[in-house]
Amino acid sequence: MDLATFLIQCLNALQYGLLLFLVASGLTLIFGIMGVINLAHGSFYMIGAYMAFALAPVVERSFGGGFVATLFVGLVLAVMLGYVLEWVFFSYLYEREHLQQVLMTYGLILVFEELRSLLVGDDVHGVQAPPWLSGSIALGDTMTYPVYRLFISGVCLALALGMYFVFTRTRLGMMIRAGSANREMVQSLGIDIQFLYRVVFAAGVAIAVLAGMVAAPVSSVYPGMGGSVLIICFVVVVIGGIGSIRGALLAALLIGFVDTFGKVLLPQAAGVLVYVLMALILLWRPDGLFKAA
Repeated sequence: MDLATFLIQCLNALQYGLLLFLVASGLTLIFGIMGVINLAHGSFYMIGAYMAFALAPVVERSFGGGFVATLFVGLVLAVMLGYVLEWVFFSYLYEREHLQQVLMTYGLILVFEELRSLLVGDDVHGVQAPPWLSGSIALGDTMTYPVYRLFISGVCLALALGMYFVFTRTRLGMMIRAGSANREMVQSLGIDIQFLYRVVFAAGVAIAVLAGMVAAPVSSVYPGMGGSVLIICFVVVVIGGIGSIRGALLAALLIGFVDTFGKVLLPQAAGVLVYVLMALILLWRPDGLFKAA
């Protein structure tokens, strides 16, 4: 492996890891802070990808906008979807057993898949990157790297910094952390914990939808695409530590490098290397790399 190839693989690993973090951070919020096992989280990623495909021509006709406008409209719809889902379904699950959470969220997967089939069909679709991000940069004399992949990494880094600021430097973050530790005490202080949880859930859904929308131009949009993402996101949450945002970031980057270089150096064993990594880390630190603050 020459230096240019190594550099490209490092950039691929970084981009994949940051995209995993973008999806898994929403699951960390819902699973780690609210205590709900949300199997439908991968479906939100799928919804985001299909939004990137279906909303682009609608936004172009209605507002004359482009990629950024599509992202904005998709995020607004995602926040509304998350708020309604928490109000109608998830608000009844906080005191229920995990089995009931699993059954209901699995039912949502089936509902979302059927709605997807009815609305956009079962074909595989492609999404074009915007023209201003469709170029590439030179890496050496013969190799180039797509600008859009760098854009994905930039979006993920900006979100990571934004989440860190909100959770550690704002009153909202303080209330969210307190609500995850002691729901009853927060309620006794006069804070509307139900509304707070709806905000957290809506944010988690919006983050997963954003991940699907920005990932759509570099991957196909196809039925059932949320299933594999859901599995690897749970691995990220478990490795990083349930409820820890910085743990999810570090775990996603580790998985990105292990998966990317595993496919290059050990393609026969690439499919299990991530789970071997999870097993080794849990043997070393059973609670994950970090505990939730």
